[in-house]
Amino acid sequence: MCKFNEKLIFHIDVNSAFLSWSAIDKLRQGEDTDLRDIASVIGGDAESRRGVVLAKSMTAKKFGIVTGESLFTARKKCGDLVVVSPDFRLYERCSRSMIEIFKDYTPYVEKFSIDECFLDMTSYNTSKEAALRLADDIKARIKSELGFTVNIGMSEVKLLAKMASDFEKPDKIHSLFKEEIEKKLWHLPVGELFMVGKRTVPRLNNLNIFTIGDLAKYDTEILKYHFKSSGLMMWKYANGIDNSEVKSDKYELKGISNSTTLAEDIKNKNEAYKVLLSLVGHTSTRLRSIKKCCYCISVTIRNHEFIDYSRSKTLSNATDLTEEILKTVKNIFDELWKGEPIRLLGVSLNNLCEDNFKQISIFDIKSAHDEKQRAIDKTLDNLKSKYGDSVVMKSILLKNN
Repeated sequence: MCKFNEKLIFHIDVNSAFLSWSAIDKLRQGEDTDLRDIASVIGGDAESRRGVVLAKSMTAKKFGIVTGESLFTARKKCGDLVVVSPDFRLYERCSRSMIEIFKDYTPYVEKFSIDECFLDMTSYNTSKEAALRLADDIKARIKSELGFTVNIGMSEVKLLAKMASDFEKPDKIHSLFKEEIEKKLWHLPVGELFMVGKRTVPRLNNLNIFTIGDLAKYDTEILKYHFKSSGLMMWKYANGIDNSEVKSDKYELKGISNSTTLAEDIKNKNEAYKVLLSLVGHTSTRLRSIKKCCYCISVTIRNHEFIDYSRSKTLSNATDLTEEILKTVKNIFDELWKGEPIRLLGVSLNNLCEDNFKQISIFDIKSAHDEKQRAIDKTLDNLKSKYGDSVVMKSILLKNN
């Protein structure tokens, strides 16, 4: 399981963004029906026949309703169609919340549109198997914390990451690395290649180009003759050639957080400790992977009445040690918890700094212990990156897993 020699790029795309975001908002306002479970669309004025379909549910899709058609024709296809007007302020808020989660993982985030982003994850220098687990962690957090689902595409280049995220939906993770192009990409119709429009497809078909693989193997001089510079661009894309960078202002990474909504409410401290141990394991590993330490540690609790409360503690010395972070997290939890059933637990590591440590003295017992613990942590990080999180774990978690 070799490390990446090139970049690692994620493309993350929200599934039915406008519909999902409106559905979540209405559920939070007390509505019983989830728009995603019925024949519904976002578009125009819900009380008029004007406007077009901006987003549709899977049920609406089964009636033949497509994005871009008029509400008038959509209602003809489904008499019980529910139409909801778009709320672009809500959508911007949802988009910003999603990006805040991305910034927990990398400072390199490019907002490609309101509902999709590119993330440069190269700094993790990880294996493909570990990259898949990292993508799953991001996807799970978005679903747990924000309530909607995303597709994630992984590759060395932006183009292939975007193509991968368009594979089977919803709520999926797909890879499309360069060695996978022939197997996963070339058999697809040429019209599915990024930047190949509907008007271009018949012209390509006239040249006996029907699949992306046909295009990838075609004579570039003939393509340039018929399509000018676009011909060479399409050929490069079909072969997975894309040198574009993730265009980001490089967000300042302010903290790393992780939370989990529990399948059943927790009612005792020992069960809560097990969850906190898992959360600390994830956050401290991510902290070390970006070569940072934290000065501030926070714990968040959501009770059975969906009320959130949290508490933070500032350390005298920055740390990236799992053992030290866990000890602080337990102390904060003991002070914070009021004894009521727990619905969600979260851990956040903030006020980050570089992981430069003072020179160790042979007389400095604590520093020597810290360096020993740091070596253990890094060894465990490497093992988990190579073989998965379950290769080494605390015995207390065996029953839970």
